[in-house]
Amino acid sequence: MPRISKLLAGLAAACLSLLLLVPAALAVSPQDFPAVAPEDPVLDAADVLSRASRSELSARLDQLDEQRLDARLVTVRRLDYGLSLPAFGNDLIAQWSSQGSSDPILLFLIEAQNKQAAVVADPSLSQRLPAELLRSTGRTTMSQPLRDGDRYRQASLDGIERLAVVLDGGEDPGPPVEVERTTLPTNIPSKEETQSSNAFTWVVVLLVVGTIVPMVTWWVFSR
Repeated sequence: MPRISKLLAGLAAACLSLLLLVPAALAVSPQDFPAVAPEDPVLDAADVLSRASRSELSARLDQLDEQRLDARLVTVRRLDYGLSLPAFGNDLIAQWSSQGSSDPILLFLIEAQNKQAAVVADPSLSQRLPAELLRSTGRTTMSQPLRDGDRYRQASLDGIERLAVVLDGGEDPGPPVEVERTTLPTNIPSKEETQSSNAFTWVVVLLVVGTIVPMVTWWVFSR
């Protein structure tokens, strides 16, 4: 029996250790990615894009390469504790640039767990792509489709298209227009309308009349 108890205790400890390691394994940092930038410009580590979406986005990112930059999309499930998405992107750019990436890197980033996005770029691109433009593209253009229904493909395309316009010499189209949600008309009275209504008074009157009139009628005819 003591041997069985020790065996069960060991199995329980092993299971607990595995459970504690799973969340850590899901969190990532730049060191968890290849030291050299992969050939495919889409690195879907969070596995949130279909094969067709990855092909479409890869083709669109390759078109940005004509602007003499290396445009890439990276998705992650969750970042290491204390690591922000822009900081992760800057570290990844530094890591890949140090390994021989010829053109300055432009990264479109998505974190699936918190539905947040960011765009970071090599400092040499700051004249063409100001920091405020990159920040707005991540926080508004890309984040809105994520909040509206996990539309990862649409978020990526919207971010790429906005910066493509600027890189082509056009004026920044700006963030997406917020759609104002209107309430459809209804016949159900609101709380305020119910409180201000005199319907309750009429109900009381009708109940009183319905009770007294039969009693009076019975009393008159019973005499």
